[in-house]
Amino acid sequence: METTTPRIVDLFEAGKVLKICAPMVRYSKLPFRALVRKYGCDVCFTPMIVAADFMRSNKARDSEFTTNDSDRPLIVQFASSDAQTLADAACVVAPFSDGVDLNCGCPQRWAMAEGYGACLINKPELVRDMVRLVRNQVAKPNYSTSVKIRIHKDLRRTVDLCQKAEAAGASWITVHGRTADERHQPVNCGAIQTIKDSVSVPVVANGDVRNLRDVEAMHRLTGVDGVMAARGLLANPAMFAGYEDTPLQCVWDWVDIATEQGTPFTCFHHHLMYMLERVSSQPERKVFNSLYSTSAVIDYLHETYGPVPDLEVSN
Repeated sequence: METTTPRIVDLFEAGKVLKICAPMVRYSKLPFRALVRKYGCDVCFTPMIVAADFMRSNKARDSEFTTNDSDRPLIVQFASSDAQTLADAACVVAPFSDGVDLNCGCPQRWAMAEGYGACLINKPELVRDMVRLVRNQVAKPNYSTSVKIRIHKDLRRTVDLCQKAEAAGASWITVHGRTADERHQPVNCGAIQTIKDSVSVPVVANGDVRNLRDVEAMHRLTGVDGVMAARGLLANPAMFAGYEDTPLQCVWDWVDIATEQGTPFTCFHHHLMYMLERVSSQPERKVFNSLYSTSAVIDYLHETYGPVPDLEVSN
């Protein structure tokens, strides 16, 4: 059932930083999106979906893309190397989402070998054509089309890419402030600021965002309109609400959401491993990581951390 679509670009307000949950393979699925939305997250991404597989297989569509009426605003991220395939996939998900995003940043070898991800930053004309075709073929005037990129060593090439995407109709651009070869080096805030100053559409910064102070510092240093977090939200899904570490209330919220939605145990357990890593001792983590069933996890949480606290979520 099609739901009312807000204009994503209308969520970007002067002086306000839009807080966004990044696309994360295996992790930014519907239950986790429901959790971070409770704690100050403004927009969520799906995990990256390979558009060609999505269009080829009903099974892939059913397993890769799940949502519900409360899962909004929602951006579906696709990996694609072909404009028509991307546009076809966008048309399929458009009734159930608020925008699509083209992944131009994934540095994994398999993705780049298939012509996906970060290799697209070296093909600005193809990115331009893909953005333009999605804008032309999705019959929803409020639907957003965005790109998520990494930067070049020669920043002039990145500015050219972003300006071509903007001219083709990109609604906004997310910049991961590292090159495709960089993994743990500090994010290049100067590069993000240069890109922000070179386009008129909203720009979102991604990388090295682990708490609300990082959000504010990134905004101050770069002037961006939004900030996207990945690992920071895995470690603390309440990060955008201002919590330094995962509050116990958030842990129990995850238990409720995950069990209600039938989340597979491995996913349920892994999320809790991330959430509890900074608030538990090494012996506690060793015991917790060895648990093998949902009931064992819930029993452990009760015994170790006690009942759900009577706290209100701050926003």
